[in-house]
Amino acid sequence: MLLELHDVSKSYPTGEGVLQVLRGVSLELAAGESLALTGESGSGKSTLLHLAGGLDRADGGAIRFAGRDITGLGDGALATFRRESVGLVFQQFNLIPSLDVASNLAFQARLGGRFDAAWTERLTARLGLAQLLARYPEQLSGGQQQRVAIGRALAARPKLILADEPTGNLDEATGDAVLDLMLALLAETGAALLMVTHSMRLAARLGRRVNLAAGKLG
Repeated sequence: MLLELHDVSKSYPTGEGVLQVLRGVSLELAAGESLALTGESGSGKSTLLHLAGGLDRADGGAIRFAGRDITGLGDGALATFRRESVGLVFQQFNLIPSLDVASNLAFQARLGGRFDAAWTERLTARLGLAQLLARYPEQLSGGQQQRVAIGRALAARPKLILADEPTGNLDEATGDAVLDLMLALLAETGAALLMVTHSMRLAARLGRRVNLAAGKLG
């Protein structure tokens, strides 16, 4: 099993008291598997994704990755874990505006010391970005920016891709095309995918689906 969450809880302080976001969530994701995480806005989907990727810390429970407990890792070890094992794709693209497409594609892989020129060139071709390498994010359409973001996430060959509403800012046709490309590339690399989406139609494209409501999976 690649990713395991056991009885994970998470809360945040608010002006009106403590907000319990996750209440004893348990989840398993096998290597190469794709899983859609659905639920209403504010149900804790993004929080769960952030915990799985070591971007936030759980209050209770355990998170294991490839058999390794990451729950108690220090900040440095968590950063290394993210660089080496996790690729992130967000709704807002999160490209670096001062870098051209080529540099954005290579950024995460270089940061983790995992840059592979041949693999990056192959990704570039598969994503239809070969003619856009010298452009900057502001010169790209939304669909093109998201393809760059997917390429950046996959360039380091991570074992796990975490995607938070990756087609949320795209029209339906462009979103479908972007998801097609992402799923095809994931099949090539063998990476697992945990994707947050509000769309039942897109969720049905993945291997299985779980729903988060009131801080619990159903």
